[in-house]
Amino acid sequence: MGTEAYIVAGARTPVAPRNGFLKDVDIYTLGELAASCCLAQAGIESDKVDEIIVGNVLGPGGNPGRVISLKLGLSESTPGITIDRQCSSGLDAILLAKSLITSGLAEVVLVGGVESYSQRPRVYLQRNGEYEDRPIEQAPFTPWSDRDPDMIKAANDLAKKYSLTKECQDLWAIDSHGKARASKDRLQEEMSKLSDIPRIDQFTRNLTMKACQKIAPICGTITPANTSVAADGAAFVVVVSEKIVNELNASKVRIASGLTVGSDPMIPGLATIPAIREVLKMEGLNRDSILVYEIMEAFSAQVLACLKGLDLDPAKVNIGGGSLARGHPIGASGTILAVRLFHELMDSGGFGLASIPSAGGIGTALVLERE
Repeated sequence: MGTEAYIVAGARTPVAPRNGFLKDVDIYTLGELAASCCLAQAGIESDKVDEIIVGNVLGPGGNPGRVISLKLGLSESTPGITIDRQCSSGLDAILLAKSLITSGLAEVVLVGGVESYSQRPRVYLQRNGEYEDRPIEQAPFTPWSDRDPDMIKAANDLAKKYSLTKECQDLWAIDSHGKARASKDRLQEEMSKLSDIPRIDQFTRNLTMKACQKIAPICGTITPANTSVAADGAAFVVVVSEKIVNELNASKVRIASGLTVGSDPMIPGLATIPAIREVLKMEGLNRDSILVYEIMEAFSAQVLACLKGLDLDPAKVNIGGGSLARGHPIGASGTILAVRLFHELMDSGGFGLASIPSAGGIGTALVLERE
């Protein structure tokens, strides 16, 4: 009881836009590819995994965590669980894994997120006595139709609130792509190998202001250039107890603190702010104690508002590029942040922080430490 929890391995697939080079790969195979690479990195045999926790949002329902567990060849006694907290799912899965470890209920937890926009199910809905067949889009995030904003409109409202011009949003997106391009070799190190699929995030490009100026807005100052593209991908980490770390003599990153908070559902992009404040307070840290931040870039407006609200140093944020340069496989995005942070801290040491907001006004933050 009371043991620390550590991440000893982290891997992800490349991220590809919807109908890109991962369009024919289902979520179970995506999960298997990232998770098997993770276990191999950690040097942990499949029969040693006590639990597998998987974040997934778009479906197809059932329990993808169990299916991925069986596909990996884990023991039949490893049950598997799937969670949906929208964009936070992949990061919240890690918080659940930490709880299992620190409570003494598990020694090894395989945890991550998977998503395929390309293969998302269609729904068959009855409306006014007639049936409608369409892809799954936005589900209700509150019980009030007048207080359940479209995410793009909510991002534009956030831009207005913080006086974020289209130009500054585009500049952040351009910088995100530029940092990802400059970090290409480092990013490949965290990607699992897929046969015949390049280890590169397909959407990353040489984005320019000239190109941004030609792109028509979606809503106000929000454009496709400063919005994360819907995407496919998966990411996993291995979370273990102190006992397993000692047995493996493994390099590790400590899961210092983490929590999820509720916030105003009308401005969900701001939920990272109270989450980050609270998790820093839990660990007795301040913003300058953190060497590396991985903050979700669902929209440029959302991450810029977070930086303004917390007065963070932009040079410490998403140093290898963010989801504006990758894409946003919803259920996997939180774990991708953690994988990125794990690999950055393995080089730099010190404290790092990952945070992501979710529709409905939910924010999750996680602090890791490379001692």
